[in-house]
Formats: sequence, structure tokens, C-alpha cells
Amino acid sequence: MAREATIEIEYIGKVLSVNHYKYKGGIYTRPEATAWMAELGWTVKELNLDEWRLPLKITVSGEFKDKRSCPDIHNLLKIICDSIEEVTNLNDRDFRTETSEPKITGTIKPVLWIKIEESEGGS
Repeated sequence: MAREATIEIEYIGKVLSVNHYKYKGGIYTRPEATAWMAELGWTVKELNLDEWRLPLKITVSGEFKDKRSCPDIHNLLKIICDSIEEVTNLNDRDFRTETSEPKITGTIKPVLWIKIEESEGGS
């Protein structure tokens, strides 16, 4: 049976968008985004993904207050994959990514769910 895990992590706003990941002339990641990426990375490290069969399937979804506060989930994938790659040393070419339709529920604290599944077969 293939392993899977779902991580629930707070969405801290537009600083996590891939559109805010770079600036003209170089790369700069805001301190809030760096801290968020580290938190996600250490949570993922506990899963020992280096023991899982590749490729990994990574699905991102979330719950938000309204459409205005809802991010483009697809734009979050680069930052999420970079966070996972940083702590696991797995190359993101071994990730298959997918997004789910975000839920608009009026929640005050927006949240992201990152589901990681190992491949059914070997790599």
C-alpha cells in the first residue's frame, strides 16, 4: 500500500506567491516566506520522504475566507516544491503536482493542505 501524508499549514498571504518570489535582477524571498518555507520543510522532513517510492504526487488545496483572500493555488506550487526539495534533497523533477479547487468558507484563518503520496510502483 502506498504511503501518503497531508500537512495542514497556515496560509500567510501573498508573500508566498511565486510572483513575489523574484525581483528584477535577482532572487529575494521575504523573511515571512523564508520562515514559512522552513516550517513546511521541517514538517516534511519528519516524513522521511527519501524512503518513499518516486515520483511523489503533491496535491495542494486550501480553505479561505472569500475569493478575494484566495490565492492562485498553482502559484504556490513552486514555493512548496522548493521547500520540500531543500530539506529532502529530492529533485522536484520527481514530483507530480496537482491543485484542487479551494474552498471558500468564511474562515478567519486561511489554511493550506499539502497532500504527499508515494508512487504505487517503483521508480
